[in-house]
Amino acid sequence: MQTSRKRRAYDDIYAVAPVSLPYQRYSTKATQWWIGGTLRELSRASGISHKQFDGLSLASFTLAPDPAVAMTQHFGMTTRWIDSLALGGASGVAGIRRAARAIEAGDVDIVACIGADTNYTDTFRQLLAGFSRFSQDAVYPHGAGGANASFAHLTAHYMAKYGVERESFGRICVSQRDNALKNPRAVMKKPLTLEAYLAARPIAEPIGLFDCVMPVAGAEGFLLMRGETMRAHGLTGARLLSSIERHNAFPEDPVQYRGGWALDVDELYGMAGVEPGDIDVLQTYDDYPVIVMMQFEDLGFCAKGEGAAFVAKHDLTIGGSFPHNTTGGQLSAGQAGAAGGHLGIVETIRQVTGTAGPTQVENAKLGMASGFGMINYDRGLASGAVIFAGDR
Repeated sequence: MQTSRKRRAYDDIYAVAPVSLPYQRYSTKATQWWIGGTLRELSRASGISHKQFDGLSLASFTLAPDPAVAMTQHFGMTTRWIDSLALGGASGVAGIRRAARAIEAGDVDIVACIGADTNYTDTFRQLLAGFSRFSQDAVYPHGAGGANASFAHLTAHYMAKYGVERESFGRICVSQRDNALKNPRAVMKKPLTLEAYLAARPIAEPIGLFDCVMPVAGAEGFLLMRGETMRAHGLTGARLLSSIERHNAFPEDPVQYRGGWALDVDELYGMAGVEPGDIDVLQTYDDYPVIVMMQFEDLGFCAKGEGAAFVAKHDLTIGGSFPHNTTGGQLSAGQAGAAGGHLGIVETIRQVTGTAGPTQVENAKLGMASGFGMINYDRGLASGAVIFAGDR
């Protein structure tokens, strides 16, 4: 599928003030509390009152019965632009794309981009039961509730198609756990070996316990604004170089083994004026390791079907040859609902601005973050990616 016009490069757009609220395995606090806490931290990090944020981009699975616009009244904001995103793990990338173009058009000056969800003891089960009409009608009644069965299906298909063994996925999980041990916000605190990964109890063949994300409560956020606005406030940030977004890519594939990134990857690098080998640090969306391997391929770091060889060849830890998911990713840091799509973006902003602290990759100047979301039984429908550069 070809587009008729090339995407226009971004004009002096920056992401600043990345913030993360510490994750909790379970929380009695409503999602609105997590959003309010993120607004407070964004204000604190930027020195700008949240009442001066005239745009709000919000992604959440658990905000109901409130709509996103209700947050303006909850927190005393008067905005002239608002975006409510329902693209799951692709929401962070999509939010950046929409907000950046609105800023360029003069529709808004400072956009607070937030992903937040709570996790009561029964939240995840309720979310699965009502996730989509597809799941309600065709999946949940048959006892296949949740993403585990879907990603087991995708994983089995990928393994059969390319002759991949579970050890290859295990190397991804083990590397990310090593990174998570350096991240004080990660929920997973114990080292993970490849032997332990392979011996873990099965969940849905062929995936096991450590292939699955841990649902948590939490929030991630950052501000998007023009460079002149950023400098006027004495701030520094990450310059937005390029982005892509695609939905329901390759519908002819009976089972997904490639994502929308593959359709637009040339434009992703072309807009930024870089190549895959120029990327210093990569944050992929990682609810299950098969999706990570798909992204290594579809984002141009190796050819299709060569993901397992790529993983075997590279050290994916913070100090390794290919730093990847330096927070530990969702597999070890936790998945705070829709905030999972913001986790890698926030970390990329920190990395290229040299503010990642214990997870910092040395001399990281160019970073990529990707998103993936809205799983139906045989595929995820939404995908995207962004490239940021640091000015340091």
